[in-house]
Amino acid sequence: MPKLVVHGATLACSMGSSPSSLSVLPTNETYGGTVPAATVQDMKPEVNLAPFGLCSSPLNPQVAAATAAAAGVLTPQPCIPAAAGPWTPGSTSVGIVGPAGPPVLSDACQCLCQWGGCIEVEDAGQTVVEVD
Repeated sequence: MPKLVVHGATLACSMGSSPSSLSVLPTNETYGGTVPAATVQDMKPEVNLAPFGLCSSPLNPQVAAATAAAAGVLTPQPCIPAAAGPWTPGSTSVGIVGPAGPPVLSDACQCLCQWGGCIEVEDAGQTVVEVD
């Protein structure tokens, strides 16, 4: 069964060179154990998503420009996460502040980056709370 994702969870991007941590603000007022629980809406750059090291996506304009300047040799550039939408699919039965709130984020969810990367949860940040 999937685990509830919380503040401090470890994330990875298929186009990034290193893992990152998820930041969840306590504004949801819902906790998984002793730390704030994440929702599918927790995907904002520099608020929730930290950089994933170097980006190697040729769709990223910075990577494309550096690669062109290097005569076509792929030249990764610093990652600036750019989520293309919320995490999917989210929990089908658990929401923040009841079932009517935004779905909670489980470790089975993915978030796409507008530069072609797929962001996934490597470690939910806790092992006690399960969701479906």
